[in-house]
Amino acid sequence: MKKTIHLLSVLLFVLLAACSMMPKIHILSDPLTPQEHLNLGVAYEEKGELDNAIREYNLAAKKLKAPAYFNLGNAYFKKGEYGKAEDYYKKAIKKDPRMAGACNNLAWLYYTRKIKLDQAEELARKAIRLSPEKSSIYEDTLKKIQELKNKTI
Repeated sequence: MKKTIHLLSVLLFVLLAACSMMPKIHILSDPLTPQEHLNLGVAYEEKGELDNAIREYNLAAKKLKAPAYFNLGNAYFKKGEYGKAEDYYKKAIKKDPRMAGACNNLAWLYYTRKIKLDQAEELARKAIRLSPEKSSIYEDTLKKIQELKNKTI
């Protein structure tokens, strides 16, 4: 019995030693580009997998700051984490002051929260100026903000 246990111990030691000499795979860099992380995040977001989307957007943000921040704002808005959404929309605008979508979405966030309505109106107007081709969307945001402001006066 002792001989069998000793033999098993030796065999286990040999196996462990052999395993430690096996080649290991080390991934030195991310196989996906920042754009691919952004695209993957959009796919996750469309499926409602917001935590996975946020993870991918954070990976994309290492290189694609403004678009990733914009998408992070959208994901956090959908999660109801409005403070984080506001922070990311502001970061997107700071990185790219011409990002009309971030201006509009920050305006919409303020509208839905019924806060900072003067700033929301200004942001919606800026979005219209920056992106006339999407003015119908941004004008809708502006109209709703103005209606809310008129109700609160």
